Amino acid sequence: MKQMMLQEKYPVYALEIAKSETTFQTVDEVLGYLRAQIGAHPKVAYIATFDHYAHTRAIGGEIAGDIKDAKNIVFCFGVKLPAPAVLSVRPRSIGVADMGDSFHVTFMEAPMPVANEAMETWAKGIANK
Repeated sequence: MKQMMLQEKYPVYALEIAKSETTFQTVDEVLGYLRAQIGAHPKVAYIATFDHYAHTRAIGGEIAGDIKDAKNIVFCFGVKLPAPAVLSVRPRSIGVADMGDSFHVTFMEAPMPVANEAMETWAKGIANK
């Protein structure tokens, strides 16, 4: 798992998983696994799945040629709501892009270490499944 600053603003975790390292062959299969992980966590609520690829294509947006599919799974850890500003960093999302021979899994760093640890564990769990 690699940590980076995307566009010099966003702290992002990124992981590339070759399809040869997992039994999953589609973004939907990966999202099914992630949804099961979210559902198994007692403090996480699944919200939605967003088809970023279909949306961008439908509005005539640009998609890099090597991206075959791209979706986000949206969920919330939300164990505290100490101030209204906290809403700006919630909910969380994990993005999964099909790059042909690999999956790129990304998520933005959360201000809560337990959330980062869970998301990192879930992402790494995609390999060898």
